[in-house]
Amino acid sequence: MAEAWFIEIAKGVGRIFLNPIFYWTFVLILLAGYIRIRRERSNFGFKLFDVFSEWKNTWVLSIISGLLISIVFVGAGMIFSYETILLLGIVTIVLSITGRFTMLSASYTIGITYLVLLLLPFLLEYQSTVNKEMFSKTNFIGLSFLLSIFLTIEALLLKRNTRNTTFPDLELGRRGVWTGVHHVKKLSVIPFFVVIPSGLISPIAPFWPYFGMNSETYSLLLVPFLLGFDHTVKGSIPEKAALQLGRSIHILSLFVLLLAVGSIYVGWLSLVAVILAILGREFISYKHRQSDKEKPNYFNKNERGLKVLAIIPGTPADRLGILAGETIVKVNRKKINTMDEFYYGLQDSGAYFKLEIIGDNGEIRYVQSALYEEDHHELGIITTSNRYRENQSEAN
Repeated sequence: MAEAWFIEIAKGVGRIFLNPIFYWTFVLILLAGYIRIRRERSNFGFKLFDVFSEWKNTWVLSIISGLLISIVFVGAGMIFSYETILLLGIVTIVLSITGRFTMLSASYTIGITYLVLLLLPFLLEYQSTVNKEMFSKTNFIGLSFLLSIFLTIEALLLKRNTRNTTFPDLELGRRGVWTGVHHVKKLSVIPFFVVIPSGLISPIAPFWPYFGMNSETYSLLLVPFLLGFDHTVKGSIPEKAALQLGRSIHILSLFVLLLAVGSIYVGWLSLVAVILAILGREFISYKHRQSDKEKPNYFNKNERGLKVLAIIPGTPADRLGILAGETIVKVNRKKINTMDEFYYGLQDSGAYFKLEIIGDNGEIRYVQSALYEEDHHELGIITTSNRYRENQSEAN
């Protein structure tokens, strides 16, 4: 028995290379990174984050989550057909073809897959090309459980965003002035094992598998699940907006989980769980957009000093702990209100500089450090001064 499991685990890992999602993930990450970097260079004149930044700081949570999902689903004997996994991959690719992550919530990828699987047997009745029995046995209850779990993971990924790891951007305001916004954006791949019909593994307990699908033996399949999100924030600190979004999605996941548990006894509750997940996720996104729209732009220029839009990773500002959303009011005791004044203040400082910064609580704090020749000429601080845009416009 143990030998059969080891063989199937090895085969399951190998089968990941047959899944189109495995290859599409790298294409999507490179595409999204390339588009973002082009926009950063257009807005600020240089690249802020590297091409894989949307993927960074997700692997630990992804691997732990995938391991737990594998233990629960394999241990409980949740069987999925290979056709279900293949269709999930196709739906994911279609929803992400634009390179954006907005539709990569499990609410949409698993939810739409569920609805398509529900309708396919009826649609296949009117044709003779595809085998009508191919999609006749679907583990709808297992899909609803999977949906609730991935919503929880999505909530955790949102809550892990910090303000200096979100992605700054510029957009044209109503008065024709460029204003700062942030994208709370991540892409994660969660690899997990599922059990599929046919293979070397035989039932290991009276209750296993929970959904047998009329098969006497089973295999393991390693599935790369693609999970992502992209929310625009302009009216508050991105970290706080991400935390609020995460809390809302976490609550939604609990309701979906309760309905999934109920579907064990009343099958149609799995459909209710999926509809709730889709509509609930749409409502959360809509509520965030409306709430953010009603707030004044958090990163607008102000009379008190220079509002920090973003910090370039690895620069002096990053090492000193300067945060996006804070306001720099003085450089070496000189008041500043523009990026030019900030730059000239640094030039007059010699080998050292001292900044006076207003934090979130309205209190002033001081940071100081040596200024080295190889350091970024503006310490790695990005503001809404739009110097590159304005200079380019003037040059043209």
